[in-house]
Parts: sequence; C-alpha cells; structure tokens
Amino acid sequence: MSVSLLLDMAASSNPDRLAVVCDEVRWTTSELSARVRGAAAVIANSGARSVAYVGTGGHLLPLLIFGSAGAGIPFTPLNYRLAADSLAELMARLEDPLVVCDEEYHDIVVTSGARIMRSSALAGAAAAAVDPVTDAEPPDPDQVAVVLFTSGTTSKPKAVELSHNNLVSYITGTVEFDSAEPADAALICVPPYHIAGIGAALSNLYAGRTMVYLRNFDAARWIELVAGASVTTATVVPTMLDRIVTELERSGARLPTLRTLAYGGSKVALPLVRKALDLLPEVGFVNAYGLTETSSTIAVLGPEEHRAAHHCADPAVARRLGSVGQPVPGIEVQIRDDHGRVLPACATGELFVRGPQVSGRYTGIGSVLDDEGWFPTKDVAMLDADGYLFIGGRSDDTIIRGGENIAPAEIEDVLVEHPAVREVAVIGVEDAQWGQTIVAVVVPADGVAPDPEQLRDYVRAGLRGSRTPDRVVFRDSLPATPTGKVLRRALVDEYGPQPAADVAVNT
Repeated sequence: MSVSLLLDMAASSNPDRLAVVCDEVRWTTSELSARVRGAAAVIANSGARSVAYVGTGGHLLPLLIFGSAGAGIPFTPLNYRLAADSLAELMARLEDPLVVCDEEYHDIVVTSGARIMRSSALAGAAAAAVDPVTDAEPPDPDQVAVVLFTSGTTSKPKAVELSHNNLVSYITGTVEFDSAEPADAALICVPPYHIAGIGAALSNLYAGRTMVYLRNFDAARWIELVAGASVTTATVVPTMLDRIVTELERSGARLPTLRTLAYGGSKVALPLVRKALDLLPEVGFVNAYGLTETSSTIAVLGPEEHRAAHHCADPAVARRLGSVGQPVPGIEVQIRDDHGRVLPACATGELFVRGPQVSGRYTGIGSVLDDEGWFPTKDVAMLDADGYLFIGGRSDDTIIRGGENIAPAEIEDVLVEHPAVREVAVIGVEDAQWGQTIVAVVVPADGVAPDPEQLRDYVRAGLRGSRTPDRVVFRDSLPATPTGKVLRRALVDEYGPQPAADVAVNT
C-alpha cells in the first residue's frame, strides 16, 4: 500500500472538506488531490530520482509528500536552518534530487549545483498541469517513500529510510479513518524535516481533520490561531510548550476549542507538565514518544492517564506522569541488558522495539534490525509492572564516574524539581581521577540566583552521594535543536574537561 492511498481515501470520502489552511491558502481535500496529481507530473517530468525540500513547509509539505509518492520517488525535507555547506553535503547524499526551495532559501541552495525549483513555481505548475498523473503504477510497498536525516547531535547525520509500508502501517494502526468531527482542526507547527511533521500531515488527513499550518512558531501567534481557526488538537515540542504556558500566564488568554494537546520530541520536565495541566484542566494532554526510525509514535500516555497521575496520592500512579505511557497497537517492546538478555519489569536497560512501522534502515548502511526484527533504539528505558514505559535518555549520554554508570536523567529529574531551577542538563566531562565528573548545567528560574552548593545538597538529599554533581554552572538557556533536544555535545565542549584544581569532589 502506498501513502498515496491515504489521500485517495480521504478525497473519495469527503472531497469538499477543508483539508489545508496555511496563510492565504485554503484547499479542500479534492483540491489537494488535484494539485498532488499535478505535482506528481511535474516531478516525474523532471527526471529526478528523489525530491528534496528546503523550506518552512505549510501547504507545501503535503503537496510534496504525496506528489513525490505519486511520481514514485522518495521525498526528503531538509533542515532549512543549516548553513549552505551543510545543506549541500546532505543533498549530495541523495540520488539525483530535484531540490524544491522556498524563496528565502534559494540563494543558499543554488550554490549546491543541484537542479533547483522554487516552491512557488512548483505550486503554480502543479495547479496548471495539463497532463496530471492519474493512473500511475503504485510503488512497491517496500519502496522508500520518505528519507529523513537524523539531527546528528552526537555524530554525522544518518539518512533514515521509511518505506510506504512503514508509514501506512503507522497511520492505519494508530488512526481511525475519517473519525474526526466535521469541525475538527489540527494546528501543525513542528518542522517539516522532523518525523512529527510527516506524521501530522498523514494522520490528520486520514482522520479527516483540517490541517492548519503555522510555518514559524511564535507562542502568541499560536494562541491566536487556536482561537481564530477553532483548533481542536495540536502537537508541540517541549520548548514550544514552555513558551505557550509562559504566554498564557502572561496574557491570561484561554483556549476554549482546544481538546487535545500532544507533546513530544524530547523529554518534558515534570514541573512544566504539572503547570500546563493546572493551567489548562479542560485540555486532554498526550505524551507521544517515538523515533524517526519508527515512523513516529510508538508509545502514548493519554489524557485520562495524565489526569489520573496528576496529584495522585498513590506513588505508583503519580510516577506515570513521568512515563511515555504504553506501546501503541502493533508495537512490541523489550528492555535488554548489555549482553542482549531480556530484562524483567522494573529493570533498566536498552529499549528494543519491533513492528511493521519500524524501519531501522539507513542509506549506505542498510538495516540494523536483528535477526528477529528488533530495532535497538539506543534509549535507556524501564518498563514497569503495569506496562508503562519510562525513558532515561540516550545510552551514549551515560556518565561513567569511578566505574559507576550514571544516567543524566536520574539527576535531572531531581534538580528540575528545585524551585530555583527552570531547566537543567547533566553531562559528563573527562577527568583523570574519576574517568568522568558530573556537571549540572542549570538555567535558573526567572529572577533567581541559586547557590551551587544548595543545589548540590538538594541532589545529595534525593540521591546517593555518587550522583551529586561535581560542578554546577549556570546559563541563560540550553543549546537545543528546534525540536527541543539538548545539544549535550556542545555543553561538553564548553564545560569540560576542567583543570583538577577546579573540580569539587563528592563526599
């Protein structure tokens, strides 16, 4: 099954439903379908073997996803925030691409030497196509539909290959077709080059929601759009959630139509989750956990689970607020130790996942699935006795101090609860005596100047002494990707290694 079938089903079921809203653009499902057929013809006639896109997305994203599928070639949205040389490097790794770009990025990508087409030109040609693709041979379900580059926060970005079968399995396994109410609208503001952007375009179209695009995130504008477009559901990354909560507190605005607010992309601090729940009690919050290699979400903590855990007196239930919930249908999970042995409930190890939506395949590398189809996520995780999944960060971030393995998230979860701490990232830096020492990089709460020793004592009171940060340093903000993932390598480069005289020793 091709991803094109998702659009065909939507257009056949409700051709006059408003499908896409972006700035001045208003497309019904049938209009989107017609433009996609035109885009497929433009792409096919170009002779390209793949399509790349550099831009902020909006209505161009579904047009290019389905247009590329209609032409039978892979689609790759690229990070428009990258410098020209970095973009050129990624484009060079794609097979004979047609590079579609928004006007403001034309001068950046034109130096790559690839064939370039402006977004406006593609959209115009798609609308005016006299010989649109209407009966093209459907691609093999195992053919690559979308290629996404990983963020490359710790190494060279890898090109993840997602097949038509991977993406369709995710959508049909987690979304009920045409299940939305006629007035339902989804506000989409995640970047187009993130798996959440791809998933949002496919899932909302399949469910029957109008897709309202905010191409450049701004908290005040986001709140205005929720009200102005009667948005019922939205997805944000942690940094966006933080800014939305701050703006709501400042302005006193309310979101009367919003029923569901999903967050994901990276870990969200529990104090922020609690504040959001208190501020918007009528909104159903969803924590969605997934990876590029898994075609988006593989575990969900739903609205009722959020409400049940919030302020719950039972510690086991209250703790679930810090989980990513339970696996979605079709996904199996295992927690394994360093020797590949499957661990029992409540034991910490590496998360492995399996299911039809899981790719685990990279361009130039091939599949990294094991013989039984399990994908190694490289995430440290724990599955409790009730099947709730807890993510403890990346295994690559594990700190080894004095021969003891320490998960940064263990310390971060304690420190972020201190009233003087707004955000925190814990890193390990090289040290001749201990192998690595623990550095807590703290963003203080507004108007507060915390005492480093008080923060160290706070951790020591909650965890054993070996988990106490050797150093506490302060910053105005943490370096992060647009999806909220902290750039730990940048922090390691900035704060370590330090001369031995400057390092405090835990007692």
